This record gives sequence, C-alpha cells and structure tokens, in this order.
Amino acid sequence: MKQWIKPLRQYLPWLLLLLGVDAFAALLLWIADARAFSTMSAVILLFTLLLFFVICRILIFKEQKKKRAFADFLHQPNEYQEEVLSENVSLSQRDSVQLLGQILRSRQDVYAALQTQLDDYEEYVEAWAHEAKTPLSLLTLLLDNRREELSEDMQLKLDHIRGRLQESVDQMLFYARLKGVRKDYLFEHLSIRVCLDEVLEDYRPLLLEKQFRIQCDLSDHPVYSDRRGLRFLLGQIVSNSIKYCGSEPELSFSFAQQGERCLLSIRDNGIGVKSCDLPYIFEKGFTGNSGEERKKATGMGLYLASEMAKELNLTMEAHSRWGEGCEMRISFPVVHGNIIFVNS
Repeated sequence: MKQWIKPLRQYLPWLLLLLGVDAFAALLLWIADARAFSTMSAVILLFTLLLFFVICRILIFKEQKKKRAFADFLHQPNEYQEEVLSENVSLSQRDSVQLLGQILRSRQDVYAALQTQLDDYEEYVEAWAHEAKTPLSLLTLLLDNRREELSEDMQLKLDHIRGRLQESVDQMLFYARLKGVRKDYLFEHLSIRVCLDEVLEDYRPLLLEKQFRIQCDLSDHPVYSDRRGLRFLLGQIVSNSIKYCGSEPELSFSFAQQGERCLLSIRDNGIGVKSCDLPYIFEKGFTGNSGEERKKATGMGLYLASEMAKELNLTMEAHSRWGEGCEMRISFPVVHGNIIFVNS
C-alpha cells in the first residue's frame, strides 16, 4: 500500500481537486433535480471511483517508469538513457536532465582517467618493489658467501641495513596491494608455527643484534589465512618489538583456542605504549610521544598490520603499559573440518 501512496503524494492536490469537482457537479445535479440525483447517485459514485482509480493507476505506472529510467540513467548516463529519461519527465525537467547527463558523463571521464592512473601507479609500485628485491637478494647472497671476510661488527651493520631495506620494500608493496582494486589473496590451511618460524628467520639478524630471547609456546595448529598476508602482518609486529625493545629484550608467542576463536598472543618487554597513545597506534601515520624512537618512526607499520588483519578477516588488539612492554592479540576464525566459523 505504501509503495502506491508514495508516488501519488506529489499529485495529491490535483487528485483532491478532481474529487472536489465531482462533488460540486453532484451538488449541482441535486439542486437542479433531487429526484434525478437520487436515481443516478449510485452511477455517479461508481463512475467517480472508477475514474479516480484509473487516474491513480496511470500516475503510478508513469512514476514507476520514470523511476526505472532514472535508475538506468544513473547507472549508465549515456545519451540513449538520457533520451529515455527525457521522454518520461515533464518539459520543464528535460533541460535539467540534459545538464545532469553532461555533468555525469564528464565526471565519468574524470573517474576513468583517475582509475587508469591508479592502475598504472599500482603496477609501477609492484614492479619497483620486485626490481628492488633483486639487489637485496644479491646483498643477502654476498653476505652469506663472504661472512668470513667481514668483521662481526660489519656483518651486523650490513644485516641491519638489509633488514630495514627489505621491510621498507615490503611495506610499500603491501600498501599498494591494500589500496589497490585487485586482490590476489590465496586462503588456505596454514600452520601458525611454520609461518612464525619463517618470519623469525627473516628478522634473525636484527633479533641477534639486539640479543632477543625468544619463547614459543606454539603447536602446528592450523589457521585459515593467506600466507603472504599473514607473514607480513606478523613481521610488522615483530619489527615493532625490535624497534622499541629494552635492555634485556624478550619476545614470547602463545596460541590457544578460546571458545569460538583461536588467539595468537605476541608479547615483548620493551618500552611499551603510554595509555594516552594506545587507542591511536593503529591509525595511519600516528607515532605518539612515547620516547625518542617513536618520534623517528613513520607510523605505518602497525597501521598496515591492522589493515591487513581486516583484509584477512582477523581482529587485532593491543594491550600495553608504559615501561612494561606490549602485547598484540590476533584472533583467527575457528576451523572445524571444512567449516570456518568467523567471529562477528
């Protein structure tokens, strides 16, 4: 009923005027000949209702046709759809439809040009990142083959430089992927222990440089995720712990199922985060005022980690006290056979 009444609201004054004219005509007939009016009253009432129903039906049909034409025009504002819409509106509205069509087509052209530029930028960033990985691979190969020729201090410095360059390249590459239209995630059953071991191996030189003590309370529990995305997420958390470690750094990992979720906990004993900064650490570019090291940071690591968690349908929480370290908790969907239970 509502879908019928809504299109008729704009015609309500004219419909009421039509009923008023019919009532006035009936009144004149009654005044002229009351006997004839009483004889024809049923016919007059039936004709009035029929005429009113037919007019309402025609108006509803026209409004629905206009609505469909307008929706098609918005979806594809070409000249054909503009002409179809113009045929379904009043003469006074046709100039407005023509102007709207010109504006929408110009905006569509601008959007297409911007989309092309965005695609070119995404392809360039990915190509640049892959090209940058080639000299990094050569540097890694050189360090592995010539370590006996370098002093221990030089080895640590070169490993540190290589690790930072690798992290920056990965951040740029995954940032482009997160903001791009195309997604190439491959979700599969993964061992959380294997993924974490791969991440720790990538950051092994930096962990050795800082003399980290690693504690892993993990099993080969399967999780359902994308390998590259999950490794990147875990890598950003480990990198953050390395950057803000204390004098005797520790990094501990634990994994447990709690009800309808699996929880991975990553905890360090670094400088931690001030309570005033904690709600904002996942925001883009936020560095806070928790020490000199954070003032030098870009504020992109944890932001990219949180964005990747959203892409992988994971939840990530941070818990910390200033001077007592930081804990990151990542919640995975529970896997039961072939059924994936996702947290709401």
